[in-house]
Amino acid sequence: MKKLLILFLAVSANLSFAQEAILLRLNYEKGATYGVSMNVSQEMGTVMSMGMVMDMEIKVTDVKDDTYNCEMKFTKMTMDMLQGGQVMSFDSTKSDEELDETGKMMKAQMGPMLKTLISAKGNNLGEILEVTVAPNVPGVGDMAKQSSNVVYPKEALNVGSTWTMTKEEKGMKMDFLYTVKSITGDKVILDLSGDVTGMATGKISGNMDVDRASGIPENSLINMDLSVSGQELKSKITMTMAKK
Repeated sequence: MKKLLILFLAVSANLSFAQEAILLRLNYEKGATYGVSMNVSQEMGTVMSMGMVMDMEIKVTDVKDDTYNCEMKFTKMTMDMLQGGQVMSFDSTKSDEELDETGKMMKAQMGPMLKTLISAKGNNLGEILEVTVAPNVPGVGDMAKQSSNVVYPKEALNVGSTWTMTKEEKGMKMDFLYTVKSITGDKVILDLSGDVTGMATGKISGNMDVDRASGIPENSLINMDLSVSGQELKSKITMTMAKK
């Protein structure tokens, strides 16, 4: 009887979470530092393959009402690429003596990113409102904006609720559809789907685990199966985020 009572209480608790409407908001803590790690892989048959890892720190300098200010900086970058039979590798933790010629070329291109300080203002929906980069390195501001990989809706959500978000990047339009799969005491689990149009066309799939209290997307996976100029391109992006 005791076991049945415990089981009943557990099921009842899960049902109450499933039926409860919640507001997803990004509740950054002033003075806190968050670590972000993004892993990107792309495969285009025998034409090209690439793997890239970028680590970033986000320090929240101010929180006021529904907006926040933060400073972001890249702490580590690695890249391995195979294109046209040529292998290229770069690791920002290695010295010039440890890099080959292609690695040194890539360091000249990517190294300046590690020296930038990115100042950003955003809101608790996850929208990046303003970005400044010092010193100004082309493309870094766009990469900073991509660090926000979800924008929450203003409305309360239940299990089964959906909302959409659109991103435009490098001639592509990406329409994301987020679906609330489950709600527990500490997590909100989302499914991702969508379409890509423009210079590339294809489908989006994936999932995301959001910390319910902080609104931080702790783990996310985005798959894109694309067609680019008649070539099939598979892209996979995984991202983790945690308070340090």
